[in-house]
Amino acid sequence: MDFKQNEQTFTFSNDQRKIVLTVLTPEIIRVFEDHGESGDSFAIEGNKQIQTSVNVTQNNDQIELKTASLTLTVNSDLRLNVYDNHQHPLVLDYAGKRTPLDRSVNPEQEKLAASEGHDVLTNEADNRVLVIKKLASDEQFYGLGDKTGYLDKRGYEYDNWNSDVPEPHVESMKALYKSIPFLIGVKQGHPYGLFFDNTYKSHFDLGKESQDYYYYSASNGNLDYYIIGGKTLKEVITNYTYLTGRVPLPQKWMLGYQQSRWGYSVSQKDVAKIAEKLRANDLPCDVIHFDIDYMDGFRVFTWRKDSYDDPKKFIADLRKKGFRVMTIIDPGVKVDENYWVYQEGVKNGYFAKSPDGTIYVNKVWPGDAVFPDFARKEVRDWWGKNIKYLVDLGACGIWDDMNEPASFNGPLPNDVVFSDGKKESTHAKIHNVYGHCMAKATYEGLKKDTGKRPYVITRACYAGTQKYSTIWTGDNQSLWPHLQMMIPQLCNLGMSGFSFAGTDIGGFGADCTAELLTRWIEAAVFSPLFRNHAAAGTRAQEPWTFGEPTLSIYRKYLKLRYHLISYLYDRFYYESKTGLPVMRPLVLNYPADRKVQKMNDEYMVGTDLLVAPIVMEGQTSRQVYLPEGEWLDFWTGAEYCGKTTILADAPLDKLPLFIKKNTILPWDQSRDHVAVESNALMTFRLFGDRGDYVHYQDNGTDFEYENGQCNLYEVRMGADHSEIRLSHFGYEKPYAQINLEYEDKKEVYFFDPESESYQLKK
Repeated sequence: MDFKQNEQTFTFSNDQRKIVLTVLTPEIIRVFEDHGESGDSFAIEGNKQIQTSVNVTQNNDQIELKTASLTLTVNSDLRLNVYDNHQHPLVLDYAGKRTPLDRSVNPEQEKLAASEGHDVLTNEADNRVLVIKKLASDEQFYGLGDKTGYLDKRGYEYDNWNSDVPEPHVESMKALYKSIPFLIGVKQGHPYGLFFDNTYKSHFDLGKESQDYYYYSASNGNLDYYIIGGKTLKEVITNYTYLTGRVPLPQKWMLGYQQSRWGYSVSQKDVAKIAEKLRANDLPCDVIHFDIDYMDGFRVFTWRKDSYDDPKKFIADLRKKGFRVMTIIDPGVKVDENYWVYQEGVKNGYFAKSPDGTIYVNKVWPGDAVFPDFARKEVRDWWGKNIKYLVDLGACGIWDDMNEPASFNGPLPNDVVFSDGKKESTHAKIHNVYGHCMAKATYEGLKKDTGKRPYVITRACYAGTQKYSTIWTGDNQSLWPHLQMMIPQLCNLGMSGFSFAGTDIGGFGADCTAELLTRWIEAAVFSPLFRNHAAAGTRAQEPWTFGEPTLSIYRKYLKLRYHLISYLYDRFYYESKTGLPVMRPLVLNYPADRKVQKMNDEYMVGTDLLVAPIVMEGQTSRQVYLPEGEWLDFWTGAEYCGKTTILADAPLDKLPLFIKKNTILPWDQSRDHVAVESNALMTFRLFGDRGDYVHYQDNGTDFEYENGQCNLYEVRMGADHSEIRLSHFGYEKPYAQINLEYEDKKEVYFFDPESESYQLKK
C-alpha cells in the first residue's frame, strides 16, 4: 500500500484502487475514489475545511489517522474502519461479499409474475459504486429524508431517485420526491453519520438483505461519502448541517396557518370566498396558496385574464385583510412560439436537449413542454429574473412543484442532455438535483427582487436544499395511515437537515372525514409548515366544511398555534445556529432511553413540549410514554414523573400535550394573522415553579438581523425572584411591555429607554 500526505489530505493506493481521505474538521472526514466524474458537490457550498490536527501512525499493514474526535484506520486492501475518540466502533468496512437476498423465484415464476404486473425483482441500481459496512445487532438507522415507513429504517431498503408517486404512499415504497442520502446510525449507543454525495440513482439496504451488513450502491458517479462524528445524535446533526447548510431564519408570518386547494385559484371570486369564510369563522390564517389554475393556460409567469379583473389589486386587497398569496410554478415551459418565456429560452439555449441536439420536449400541464437547464447559473439567473413578474403582482413567495422532474409522456430518458454546472452532462446525473437547482434559482431570484427572506416551497430536492427552501411531503392522501406516517416522516426530515417541513393537513388525495381532519389539525399543530391542501375533485376539507364540532376544534388549535408563533420562531433561531430540528423524535432528546428509539406516535417541539396525537380512528384515549424528568399536562397542570407510561384521556377535542415542568413559553396575543413587527406587548407564561428562557426578536422579515439588528431577552421567573434582561440590544423596537404570568399572579414590566432595561410596575 502506498501512502501520501498533503496537509489534511491523505492518499492511499494499492494495485487495484486509490482512495483519497480529506479531514475537513475533527468530526468530518471525506472518502473519495475518482471514477471519472466531476468531484464538485451540489449539496456542499464553500470551503468547509478548518485547520485540524491529525496524528498519523503507520505500521506494516495499517495506517491510522486520528483527530480529536475520530480515529480512522486503513489496511493494505484499503478497508476503512472508523472509531470515536474512546475507540467505540462506528463505521466498519465489511470484509465479506454481498449475498443477494434469496427471493425463491425461478425464471418461470418470474415471467408469470411479470405478466400479471408484479415486480418480483429489486429496483436496486447497478453496483458501479458499492460500499458495504458491518451491521451490529443493536444498530438503529435514522434520516434519509422523507422516506415512507417508520422512524427506525433498519430492515428496509430505499432508492434515491426523485419520483412523482400519485398512488397512496405505503411503507414498502422505495422512493418518493426527494433524495437525501444522509444516514444516521447508532451502534451500541454511539452515533455517527454517513452522507453519500452522489446524484445518480442509488440504493440503500439497511439490513434487509443480511443481518451482518448494510450497504449503499449507485449506478454511476464517484465513490464520494462523508463520515460524520459527534458525541451525541444532536452533534452529528449539527456537524452534518455545518457541511450541507442550515435552514435560514424564515419570515415570521411563514409560521402561520396556510390554506390551499387545487382549484381555488380558477377565479378571483372563489379565492375571495375562501378569504371571507376564514375571517367570518374567526380562523387565523396568513397565506392562501394559488395552484396551477391561476395561470394562463398553465404558462409559467402569466396570469389568466378571463376570471381575474386585476390580479395586482386583488392581491393587495387580500393583503389588507391579513392574507398573503403564494403562487405555484412548474419547471415545464409551454411550447408556444408566441410565448415570451419559451422564446427567450430557445433563443438563449436554456432548455435541455435530446442527444441529437434538438430541444427535448415532453408533456406536462400546459401540453408540450420543455425543461430549463437549472444547473447552469445563467439559466438560474434568467429564471430568477422572471420571478419578478409574480413579485410585482404581490406574491409573497414561490411554490416549486413537478420538479422531480415529473412528466406525462413517460419519464425523461437518462440520456437527455443537461449541464452539471460546468460541462455537458445527462439527466441520469441531474435528475436528483433538478429540484434542488430550481429551488436555488427561486430563492436567489426572490432575495434579489424583495430583499426579504425568501419563501420557497419545493416538492423535489436533494441534500442541501434546506438552505433555499421549505418542503412538504408531496401528494399524501386522506388516510389514517398517512396521518400516522406524518410523525416519523417529518421527524426523519428534521434529522436530515430539513427543519422547515410539513404534510398536507387533511390529506391531498381521496376524501377526508370530519374525525380525520380534526385529528390531523391536532397532530400537525406544531409542524413547521402548517398548510391544509387538497386536490381538485376530492371532498372539500376547509375547517367549516363539516360544521360543528369540527369547526370549533379546528379554531381551537389554530389559535393555540398563533399563541405560540414566537416560541416556534425562537426554535428556528436556534435551529439556524445548530441545525437541530424544531419538530423532533424523542430519541433525539433522549438517545439513551431504549423505549423511544423506535417511537413513531409521539414527537417533541424543541426540548420542552411533548405531543402524543391520536392517529387511530375512533380512539378517545391512548398510552403516552413520558421520558425522564417531570412533566405537566398542558391543559390541566396535572404533574407526572418521567420514565413512565400513563393513560391519557383524549376526547375528540383534546390533543394529549405535555410540557416539561419549569418551562417558560412566550405567549402571543390572539390575532387573525401574524403581526410581524408587533412590539407593544409580549407575555411569558411559567409552567411550574421557576424557569429560565432566552427569547429572540427581530423585525421578522429581512436580513438586518445578520448585522446585529435583533434583541435577546433573558427571562427568569420564580416565586422569589423574576428578571428580564436584554443580553443583546440591536433592534430598535423592543417590547414596550412584558407580562410575566404565573399560575396565580401576573407581573407587568415596562421598558425604560433611558436605562435600556425593564422595570417592574409597582
